[in-house]
Amino acid sequence: MSELDYYEALGVNKNCSASELKKSYRKLAMQYHPDRNPDNKEAEDKFKYLSQAYEVLRDEEKRAIYDQYGKAGLEGRGAGGFGGGQNMDDIMDIFNSMFGRGGGRQQRRKPDQKYNLDFEITLPLKFNEAIFGTEKSIDIKYKVPCTDCDGTGAEGGKLESCDYCNGQGQVVMKQGFMSFAQPCPKCKGEGQKVSSPCNSCSARGYHEEPDTIKINIPAGVDSGNRLRAQGYGNQAKNGQRGDLYLTFDVQEDENFIREGSDIYIEVPVFFTQAVLGETLTIPSLDGEIDLDLKIGTKDKEQFIFPDEGVVDVHSGIKGRLVAQVKVIYPKRLNSEQEELLAKLQESFGVESRPHKSSFDEAFKRVKGWFKK
Repeated sequence: MSELDYYEALGVNKNCSASELKKSYRKLAMQYHPDRNPDNKEAEDKFKYLSQAYEVLRDEEKRAIYDQYGKAGLEGRGAGGFGGGQNMDDIMDIFNSMFGRGGGRQQRRKPDQKYNLDFEITLPLKFNEAIFGTEKSIDIKYKVPCTDCDGTGAEGGKLESCDYCNGQGQVVMKQGFMSFAQPCPKCKGEGQKVSSPCNSCSARGYHEEPDTIKINIPAGVDSGNRLRAQGYGNQAKNGQRGDLYLTFDVQEDENFIREGSDIYIEVPVFFTQAVLGETLTIPSLDGEIDLDLKIGTKDKEQFIFPDEGVVDVHSGIKGRLVAQVKVIYPKRLNSEQEELLAKLQESFGVESRPHKSSFDEAFKRVKGWFKK
């Protein structure tokens, strides 16, 4: 793998963004991590090379040098090897993902709990619900500790020390001269294991309870936005509940296309309307709006209506409505229509055949090429 270009090694192109670079690195690093490939020298070498490549390309200065001079330009700059200035947040993100601990809020978990207090669900929204905001009643299920086993998953709440980590809850991984402590993969960092499973919860340590909550969704949310519903997460042993995170998935509309806080709409216009000009009534988010076509409106021409878009969920400022013209031409003509259009074209005289005057000089030059 060492013969590969850094971009090739990470599976990205030279114009990739920082987020694309990080996403690809995390995926490959998890795939070739030594813990997932024990006694696999090839995987270990790939992991080291991926780390080296990412360390260089995530740094703007090193990336610019590499793009111009290659690896030779980075000699003496501390660009090689694992751990030479690597972003530790990225490393821990990978370790947490490998051991099923998730990222962000979902790491909030006490050592004696079998689950995270916070959890996340995807909430589908109609286009208009996201645009104008709405109140939703949502049916959820949240986890509560099993009372029969005190949330341990073991019969009578009796646990044994984990024989893989000797009850420490973590194992140490060495990578070169560095050592990293990681949650034990067998007991998932708890240091204890279940010998006799609890029949009530099937060793899960929890039961699920139904709940219905009402959520006020602000106007202007979009797909991928998250909303925190405080106190609607899973329940801890002391009765405290974590938080529920709602990630929105907004449906598309048949006519409106959203781009941030701007709304786009395509306006079909017959070619005669585009030529003659006309005032059209088109739909807007608030009802109707007049679109004044000027004489000779072109295909794909855009008309901008300020403050007719979506409210920005953070600033409260409205975006634009952008109406884009799509000129429609007839697919077939009857004899009368052909005659009328021919008469119309003739009525414009020389102006109706602009290609002739444009190509006069070209015709002369071409004829000259063939003279002896």
